[in-house]
Amino acid sequence: MPAQRKRRDTPSLSLFLTEPGRAGAEMGLFLATRPLRPSLPAGDRHPVLLLPGLLADDASTIPLRRVLRTLGYRTYGWRLGRNIGPTFAAVRGMETRIDELTERYGRPVSLIGWSLGGVYARTLARRRPDQVRQVVTLGSPIRMEHRGQTRATSTFERFSHLHVEKAEYPLEEGLPPLAIPATSIYSRLDGIVNWRACLDQPGPRAENIAVLSSHLGFGHNPAAIWAVADRLAQREHQWALFRPPPMLRPLFPRSDRPENVPLPDSAAVA
Repeated sequence: MPAQRKRRDTPSLSLFLTEPGRAGAEMGLFLATRPLRPSLPAGDRHPVLLLPGLLADDASTIPLRRVLRTLGYRTYGWRLGRNIGPTFAAVRGMETRIDELTERYGRPVSLIGWSLGGVYARTLARRRPDQVRQVVTLGSPIRMEHRGQTRATSTFERFSHLHVEKAEYPLEEGLPPLAIPATSIYSRLDGIVNWRACLDQPGPRAENIAVLSSHLGFGHNPAAIWAVADRLAQREHQWALFRPPPMLRPLFPRSDRPENVPLPDSAAVA
């Protein structure tokens, strides 16, 4: 791939530098919209495991876990400390965590992964399809073609000597679609991950949902939270394309899709 194309794929410097400020503003919106949370779709008490992004830990997912808990889900952090990449402890620990939750509740677990956590979530879903109910990713470079598509590459590679699984680009190249429902929530305003790298191949049970969010704000962005709650509220073994309520449509720009990939023929699959 030409170097010029790779540079163009890197999120803009202006978006990157404004990430903390925009995420802070989204936290303000998160707090301001608290009275509206009872209108979110209610859950069915199935377990939900949240996986943090690079250099983050369970503290980063507290706002989203608390909202989902009020909706009736049994929400859990990964309890593996700071995410420094696919170390032996992280890979083994996530598998053990899923085993514990499925044994405790006797039903599959929904996985929500933020950024690198979403890459983990999809890998786990391929390895444990019978234990995973669905996967929702937040700003995750699931189809990353080269290292220049994220501004976090140098940080990730700083810990590469500890990783037991090496990144091979393009990610998921040649792999079939997930056997379970998969939703990729992404934003064109992401200043850390190129939004194109987040686009999944649309299929019978896979879709992309665009929101207006910073990368650091995905876990508390009101639109992202609504989309997550809507996806989790679907009945097990049933799936339908995301349709925001009419009054919330301005929060959800028209979603993109990978080039030369047609839209799914059906809007709902049982």
